[in-house]
Amino acid sequence: QVQLRESGGGMVQAGGSLRLSCAASGFIFSTNTMGWYRQGPGLQRELVATITGGGTTYVADSVKGRFTVSRVNAANTVYLQMNSLAPEDTGVYYCSAELDYSGIHFGRGTQVTVSS
Repeated sequence: QVQLRESGGGMVQAGGSLRLSCAASGFIFSTNTMGWYRQGPGLQRELVATITGGGTTYVADSVKGRFTVSRVNAANTVYLQMNSLAPEDTGVYYCSAELDYSGIHFGRGTQVTVSS
């Protein structure tokens, strides 16, 4: 059973930083693409960043230069380092796993709130 458990969310002032973590289990972590999505108030869920098993990354234009995605395969964990946070970054952040046999799975999410 695929399980994704996010942590590290919270409330921070504009300009601050947070580091999200996602602990994964139930599948072979090292060979699958992991990612982060977010959903702001009244908005649709959007892709923030992905990282392949080999470490190739993609970061959305809206967060490029501020957010960094990384992973530690030995720990089955993916991270999202968020710097220079702005109020528009507020939302629920979801960890994702892309599995060939069952599609994209999401965790329950962690709330990030950025105050101005």
